[in-house]
Amino acid sequence: MRITIIAVGKLKERYWSAAVEEYLKRLQPYARIEIKEVAEERGAENPIAAEINRVKEKEGERIIKLLPPSCYTVPLAIEGGMLSSEDLAAMLTRLSLEGKSHITFIIGGSNGLAQEVLQRGDFCLSFSPLTFPHQMMRVILLEQIYRGFKIIKGEPYHK
Repeated sequence: MRITIIAVGKLKERYWSAAVEEYLKRLQPYARIEIKEVAEERGAENPIAAEINRVKEKEGERIIKLLPPSCYTVPLAIEGGMLSSEDLAAMLTRLSLEGKSHITFIIGGSNGLAQEVLQRGDFCLSFSPLTFPHQMMRVILLEQIYRGFKIIKGEPYHK
């Protein structure tokens, strides 16, 4: 299985990079993982709604340019559907059985994702009604993908 993660912004702190590297290493036996970063659009300090939309649209344009053709697309959005770890594992299995062996997860910037990106999604996924920093979300997503593969293989890790 191939998994692409498109994320807005770079990891700035070393501890986030170290956590990402660790999960990428752990995931090697299960899937080919590629992370593509798009530049975070700068906006006003206290933006109005129009400025927030402009930022999301600019980031969205960059994201859409990186979407691999014919992949199953999963934008992460607070308004998306929530899955348990077992449900995520089942989704990965189902997609694989349906011949959808390339999945792309999309992590937006601090303002979220543009409507066009959400509409391109095959399934919008929410990890929580809480808001997480997009750098932390990258680590959480990788951990849950790893947990999903451990569940699929029946290997110890998931409790």
